[in-house]
Amino acid sequence: MKKKILACAAGSVIAAIMMAETAMAAEYKVGIIQFVDDASLNQIEQAIEAELDAKSAEGEDQFVYDGYVFNGQADSTTLNQIASQLIADEVDVIVPIATPAAQIVQSATEDNQIPVVFSAVSDPVGAGLVESMEAPGANITGTSDALDTKSILDLMFIANPDLDKVGFLYSQSEDASKQPIADAKAYLDEKGIAYVEKTGTNNTEVSQAADALIAEEVDAIFTPSDNTVMTAELAIYEKLIEAGIPHYAGADSFALNGAFCGYGVDYENLGTMTADMVIDILQGADPAETPVKTFDNGIAMINTETAEALGLDYSGFADVCAQVKETVTAEEFE
Repeated sequence: MKKKILACAAGSVIAAIMMAETAMAAEYKVGIIQFVDDASLNQIEQAIEAELDAKSAEGEDQFVYDGYVFNGQADSTTLNQIASQLIADEVDVIVPIATPAAQIVQSATEDNQIPVVFSAVSDPVGAGLVESMEAPGANITGTSDALDTKSILDLMFIANPDLDKVGFLYSQSEDASKQPIADAKAYLDEKGIAYVEKTGTNNTEVSQAADALIAEEVDAIFTPSDNTVMTAELAIYEKLIEAGIPHYAGADSFALNGAFCGYGVDYENLGTMTADMVIDILQGADPAETPVKTFDNGIAMINTETAEALGLDYSGFADVCAQVKETVTAEEFE
């Protein structure tokens, strides 16, 4: 009888421990909204999912995203519908990727205050998402891929010291492009370099804008971290090569899709760090007091096929960049 009592007591203790461990663990639902399908944003989403999987495997808390990952395909109506659906699904956090998606999610969560952790927002303050980078001030924080515009323009002068005219190719509908374009104009004004700007809000308009810049006989083209132009790069890079015009842009995916040079952050690392911020918020950190994370700009991605076709020497880039990587034209990163 005594052995049975001891066995029962031991069983009760084990059951109590298991119940306590279960109570300590939590399952969080993570909603992810990607603005549009392009190589950089795809890379971010994949890195977020990989990091959430890794943290779920090594810890007690589980971070579930299956069934809560959506792509708005650059359509504001679709993005609003997705945000409403995730709110109805009672997700614990929403992760919008790129500025337009973040702005829509910010508006959708004003009343319910679901935590928001954005990724790849170039100018969080200018886009009206946060009060400051150090103290966001509400239910939203995240990671920024802010572009060092001066540095990418300097690469143009290294490759072509006789540069006379620069073309700007971007979408006026993307807040992320406004500040880099303003910065580029100010910098080129200081150097006495002429510039001309053309814009587009879809692939057809971007292609027409590229044609207009070719007609203007610009020596090089600058595009910030603009998702609208990014989705059109595969459709315009060959005509730019034929015209002898190198395209410099604010993300490595542009170079992957045919541009001469993409410059900026490591988007895989950006996604990983975004996921880490998501976990911190879910485990108790206050978004209002969690600084927006920025990353060192300084990685130049060169499309070697395009460089050869244009006859450009980029050996001097290594002297001013943290790293120079090479790629060939493809739709997605392997």
